[in-house]
Amino acid sequence: MKIRVEAKESKPDGEQKHPLLHDTLSPEIEEKRTLIQRAMNQTFQSTAHLANLLPTGTVLAFQLLAPIFTNQGVCDSVSRVMTAGLVGLCGASCFLLSFTDSYRDNKGNVCYGFATFKGLWIIDGSTALAPEVAANFRLKFIDFLHAFMSILVFAAIALYDQNVVNCFDPAPSDKAQEVLTSLPVAIGVFCSMLFVVFPTKRHGIGFPLSAS
Repeated sequence: MKIRVEAKESKPDGEQKHPLLHDTLSPEIEEKRTLIQRAMNQTFQSTAHLANLLPTGTVLAFQLLAPIFTNQGVCDSVSRVMTAGLVGLCGASCFLLSFTDSYRDNKGNVCYGFATFKGLWIIDGSTALAPEVAANFRLKFIDFLHAFMSILVFAAIALYDQNVVNCFDPAPSDKAQEVLTSLPVAIGVFCSMLFVVFPTKRHGIGFPLSAS
């Protein structure tokens, strides 16, 4: 049995079709795409790091309820009001919980309270602190600074949530999209520097407990 092998006719260079995978973009487009990808990756890293600076319960509640309240980013007037209320309540929670602290009694039980100008006010009233111990928990200027930074951090996380952004601005312009992409990064750098320069020693509600 003979097998015939037919050679494919070669076509001139002008008639050959180039696959789409062989098409190359201009260096300007490639450079712009690379910058956008770097910005997006930096935004992911910054917001993930900043979430650790906020109360855990507040962040989890926002991430859980935001898709529900915004209807996956497709909002009507009622959903928009509910989303605004969610953002406001979570922001207020981040602000107020910045003034909370914890105390371990002689039995090792953890007691939470609010810091005041006189000391620590235990929420459940289970224990009373001695005046010399309560003096260590008094409100300071740095507490108000951390509370203000907590609001900024939460605002950055809320702005980066696509469901929230689409709820209030379904079709942002190119300039608005650039702001929404770069603003969380800028807030992350700014707040991270302040947290490093002015660290807090409080271990309030939603924050990790101290070993002592």
